[in-house]
Amino acid sequence: MATIQFLGATGTVTGSKYVVETGGSRAMIDCGLFQGMKELRERNWAKLPLNPASIGWVILTHAHIDHTGYLPRLVKDGFTGPVYCTPSTADLLEIMLPDSARIQEEDAEYANRKGFSKHRPALPLYNEADARAALRQIRSVEFDTDLRLSKFLSARFVPAGHILGSSFVEMTITERGRAAVKVIFSGDLGRYDEPILNDPARAEETDYLLVESTYGNRLHDQTDPKDRLAEIINATAERGGKLIIPAFAVGRTQLLVYYLRELEDEGRIPVLPVAVDSPMGVSATKLYMKHKGEHDLDMQRFERVKRNALATKNFSLVQGRNGSKALDEQSGSSIIISASGMATGGRVVHHLAQFLPNPANTVLFVGFQAAGTRGRRLLNGEGEIKIHGQLIPVRAAIESIGSLSAHADANEIMRWLAGFRRPPKKTFIIHGEPDAAQALRDRVEKELGWNAVIPTYQEIVELE
Repeated sequence: MATIQFLGATGTVTGSKYVVETGGSRAMIDCGLFQGMKELRERNWAKLPLNPASIGWVILTHAHIDHTGYLPRLVKDGFTGPVYCTPSTADLLEIMLPDSARIQEEDAEYANRKGFSKHRPALPLYNEADARAALRQIRSVEFDTDLRLSKFLSARFVPAGHILGSSFVEMTITERGRAAVKVIFSGDLGRYDEPILNDPARAEETDYLLVESTYGNRLHDQTDPKDRLAEIINATAERGGKLIIPAFAVGRTQLLVYYLRELEDEGRIPVLPVAVDSPMGVSATKLYMKHKGEHDLDMQRFERVKRNALATKNFSLVQGRNGSKALDEQSGSSIIISASGMATGGRVVHHLAQFLPNPANTVLFVGFQAAGTRGRRLLNGEGEIKIHGQLIPVRAAIESIGSLSAHADANEIMRWLAGFRRPPKKTFIIHGEPDAAQALRDRVEKELGWNAVIPTYQEIVELE
């Protein structure tokens, strides 16, 4: 009998990993890093409860690190099989996995140099060579194309509208002497009627469903995000301050630039220097312009008139550390968009250390901030924050815009679920903090009448 084991994204929004076992073979769907609280991050260092060499295939829903960032470690520990994903995801991973490795190497080197790590020496979970080795195992598969893994397993990628290349995965299990069983892994669901990418595709039937619940207990602010963005930019510019936006390099960064360009076109904000300061963000922005087949009608309209919808009037894609450091010396108001989105690492952390003490500046969060992250602590109003072993006073204005999230909110998740023609035998609520998962489970049971459960870490479930 086929089973699913839940190795991540249970009780948390990070570390997505699920292993399907049938006919003596194993497939892992997503291979993410745990992020946020220390107890979660420590799971990245713990041995998996199964031998990585026993996994035949890895299938990735999309490129975000909480769904892919453990892959180099999995390969380092013995996984040798192919890694399947969409072509856009494959392109993004070429920049994201080495970038993830470099951040870890740099953070370990900095910790050793400054002496603030408890470990002697501090080590990265994996290095850039490990990331490059993992990339050699990636194979791209187009959307809506049947992928035959074995005589027991097949899969298909269907557009999820979350970021470039994102999909939900339909897996079919055909055991000897049993009726075929379909399982859908939602990955991260995107939103409806948003710019740049097409809406999530409809899913019509499955026997088992794993659905994310990041915003399972919340609705996005219905305020036009451009109105709030304009208000924050104008207030910061009047103070002569800098606007620092921690943003995920893939998806959120491009959406921000799209809205900034629109606000400039409409004359609602001053034309300020706008810098994307993230190696991954720079490369991802270029990839968004390359993969035009995933663009919605608004983006296609700009392409017809040969105008870049993802650039403002005074726009720069920052190259190298020296370019990043130069931003800190730049006089006058400006906008810096930098990863990581939860301020857990990357170049944005250095900008926060530089600009948080100045009350003229603003730090704007534009996405979900997981428990235990620096972003969540800043939003919770902490008066000082530890960065690289030093306490930095928080005097800058701390703002947030909830409506810029690339995740479906509770109503949008329910809208997607309403597209199923029949209830799944069982729906697993995953990829959400406990309150969010519980709230979504309750709605699914009450409004749809489905059998919904919240799995636990490392739980194994039989698929009847």
